[in-house]
Amino acid sequence: PDLLPACDGEITTMSFLQDVVDILLQYVAKSFDRSTKVIDFHYPNELLQEYNWELADQPQTLEEILLNCRTTLKYAIKTGHPRYFNQLSTGLDMVGLAADWLTSAANTNMFTYEIAPVFVLLEYVTLRKMREMVGWPGGCGDGIFSPGGAISNMYAMLIARFKMFPEVKEKGMAAIPRLVAFTSEHSHFSVKKGAAALGIGTDSVILIRCDERGKMIPSDLERRILEAKQKGFVPFLVSATAGTTVYGAFDPLIAIADICKKYKIWMHVDGAWGGGLLMSRKHKWKLNGVERANSVTWNPHKMMGVPLQCSALLVREEGLMQSCNQMHASYLFQQDKHYDLSYDTGDKALQCGRHVDVFKLWLMWRAKGTTGFEAQIDKCLELAEYLYNKIKNREGYEMVFDGKPQHTNVCFWYIPPSLRGMENSEERLSRLAKVAPVIKARMMEYGTTMVSYQPLGDKVNFFRMVISNPAATHQDIDFLIDEIERLGQDL
Repeated sequence: PDLLPACDGEITTMSFLQDVVDILLQYVAKSFDRSTKVIDFHYPNELLQEYNWELADQPQTLEEILLNCRTTLKYAIKTGHPRYFNQLSTGLDMVGLAADWLTSAANTNMFTYEIAPVFVLLEYVTLRKMREMVGWPGGCGDGIFSPGGAISNMYAMLIARFKMFPEVKEKGMAAIPRLVAFTSEHSHFSVKKGAAALGIGTDSVILIRCDERGKMIPSDLERRILEAKQKGFVPFLVSATAGTTVYGAFDPLIAIADICKKYKIWMHVDGAWGGGLLMSRKHKWKLNGVERANSVTWNPHKMMGVPLQCSALLVREEGLMQSCNQMHASYLFQQDKHYDLSYDTGDKALQCGRHVDVFKLWLMWRAKGTTGFEAQIDKCLELAEYLYNKIKNREGYEMVFDGKPQHTNVCFWYIPPSLRGMENSEERLSRLAKVAPVIKARMMEYGTTMVSYQPLGDKVNFFRMVISNPAATHQDIDFLIDEIERLGQDL
């Protein structure tokens, strides 16, 4: 009640916000301090009991509010910490943080030029630049920033279906034949999730076999397309992955593009994780053929280190997104406004309310230039190669697949001394499956580092180390290896 817009609230407000900024700056400094924990882990029931989190009828004092801010950050995971390797989105970029603060202060919605003039123009400029980097002439086409890769992939599915059967928008799925989509067995679960949400059904997503490196096998794709057509189904989309979630594999886009062209199927490239490599002259060959896609997902909040959330869907054909999604709401998108209506982008989105996600990417791009992004991406890939070279022949480590990783994903088993002499058997596998989860639990209890693990296909739990934080160094990689050995040698 003492804060603005209360009468004479200005002094109180300024000192309150100054206190909040101090809390935030301390947190930022801690995030980069290697002697601090990545995580102060408590079990959910402990954390619920330790503090009173309940909402009450009566207001709290500003002192208590500041305390709430401190407590929340005390138990937050330091995703900017150089030893946090748990997710594809890590790091804490200062310009991105500043941009996020500005975005929140401006607090507007992305649906019209009327209320978000600069932001709408920046989205236009940034998406065009990203399409240029994909390789579409002059950056032609369309696009939108969406809440994340899963939604971007769903947009692609929605637009591909509309392109083939425009009547589906009014008449629904009952009016069209049974559709099928194709994606690799290593692809992101969002492809199936989108099919479920759009009423296509998860059974209509056909998973294509991968080689031992996790890349889609084109001959299997063609075989499955022909099989589906023989059954009377209509193939409408192939989703190729550029940078799979676990292996970091890049599907062979040129071969897939040839098949899509042959059978007139929409080609989508899910580059949520690998799209950032388009910024690097050294690594962008891994996405050769991406320029032939009809749509591309690219998440700057992953490899490029933009604060969450920042995901782009890029579409090669202009106008398609608009016809697919527009509903002509006359209270937002009046047709008799006094400016160019093409800048009212809200009607091509699925959302009505849409957060301003573009400003932090645009401001970081201004601050770093394309070469700055390139340098940080090259550095992360170099670190992954360093880790790979360090453990590929090291005692107690076994690589999940042979050969140098294509992205920053390094997948490996740690074999504790007790399992090293054992020959391969069910018994050994079931014991090996328990190693990574125990080491991970100990990492979190100690709070020293975090790295993800999972099983995949017939492979039992293994570590998936990913690097997307430019603050990480060779020493942090060395630390991780030592830490795994320290926490796992008695298992």
